[in-house]
Amino acid sequence: MCIDPGKWFIFAQLSLDLVESWLERNPEATEFTNGGTTFRDIALFQDYHGLPAFKNAASTNYINCNFTDQLGLFLLFLDLYFDLITANHRSGLTYKGSCLAVQALAGFMSRIRENKVSFDPDKLVLTAGTTSANEILMFCLAEPGDAFLVPTPYYPGFDRDLKWRTGVEIIPIHRSSSNGFKITESAMEEAFDHAQNQLNRTVKGLLITNPSNPLGTTMTRHELSQIIHFANAKNVHVISDEIYSGTVFDSPSFVSIVDLALQHENSHNGDDLSSRIHMVYSLSKDLGLPGFRAGAIYSNNEAVVSAATKMSSFGLVSSQTQHLLSSMLSDEKFVQKYLSENRTRIKTRKQMLVSGLKDLGIECLNSNAGLFCWVNMRKFLKSNTFEAEMELWRRLIYEVGWNVSPGSSFHCVEPGWFRMCFANMDERTLAVAMRRIGVFVDAMRAERIKGTKPQFGLRGRKKSACPCSVL
Repeated sequence: MCIDPGKWFIFAQLSLDLVESWLERNPEATEFTNGGTTFRDIALFQDYHGLPAFKNAASTNYINCNFTDQLGLFLLFLDLYFDLITANHRSGLTYKGSCLAVQALAGFMSRIRENKVSFDPDKLVLTAGTTSANEILMFCLAEPGDAFLVPTPYYPGFDRDLKWRTGVEIIPIHRSSSNGFKITESAMEEAFDHAQNQLNRTVKGLLITNPSNPLGTTMTRHELSQIIHFANAKNVHVISDEIYSGTVFDSPSFVSIVDLALQHENSHNGDDLSSRIHMVYSLSKDLGLPGFRAGAIYSNNEAVVSAATKMSSFGLVSSQTQHLLSSMLSDEKFVQKYLSENRTRIKTRKQMLVSGLKDLGIECLNSNAGLFCWVNMRKFLKSNTFEAEMELWRRLIYEVGWNVSPGSSFHCVEPGWFRMCFANMDERTLAVAMRRIGVFVDAMRAERIKGTKPQFGLRGRKKSACPCSVL
């Protein structure tokens, strides 16, 4: 079987058992009995603002928690959902909406940011995941042909989410390994100048991912301050995709663009910049529930909130999903346990991958978040080209049976970097992956020494059209 640590869509499995346990103890969150009252309330509720129970929960003062992702028994999410809707438990459920549940998503987002930021539920727009959220913001902030600056390497899905239907162009802000792939003012200026003066594009803003996919790093306060000052000087918007904000498992701690924007606003006695800072978020990574399609846009710009609310009608979060999640996020004991345990599990699993690769002489970018590592495999390239990178990638898939994502798919400017996911498999599968890569490394070394063609244990099988299929 092909080991697949390189999926573009990273499903949360590391701590899914904790969610399952909560659901077993709280069957009322998924059941609709008690004279049909709850079913009627939920089935008939659908507006463009979201259930009050889901948009605000956890507590009246927007307490914060930190969600970190996946623990793996390698369970399919579909199996979880099937178990939920076919559960034998039947217990009365009284859906009261309003007050008790009025703090959910906003409170959860605040917890992740250590209560340094409070989120106003009226400024939240629910969307069907961050895919929908990012596209909606493109429609709201730009016209076809306009441009957004995006630091590389970046999530390949942005080429779809930001461009396909909106007509917006992505202009890369190039980052390199020379400074740990940190964004610089000169790189932003260069990208802006290239868009405006050479491509004749109107730059409407920057889109950043913090923590980064694929780097697994958080942006420093200095980097975020540079971005804010740049946006202020150029009079452009900033979108911060913080879908991995709950996966921070090590220092430095996570700093949200919303927090810094608020500080900037207070120090400059103005709210113009604040109206151009927007954040997107989802529970797909932090709770490991990508199938629930529960995302959000947060903005202080009333016009953006109004337009995004109308556009969200094309991708609503079901009221049943909102009801279940609001119940879960309002359970303080569960949330605290989940965040603490999940953070530990991610850190442990990441260390397993990093230490295993290090023993083989393979280095990873120092990271503190995410569900993946940014791995330097330049030493295995036949030449410093992207063609050589793709050749190496094909060998890893078809000869080693290890599916990883090449850096070129993330628009990395340096050949030889690969993203390897560690949270979408169990420890046994990861151990198999390390053995396979060990065989590969030994064969590559032998090839260099003797000039012979390497022989891999999986080499004799027929190539499959799908790298992820059974080998």
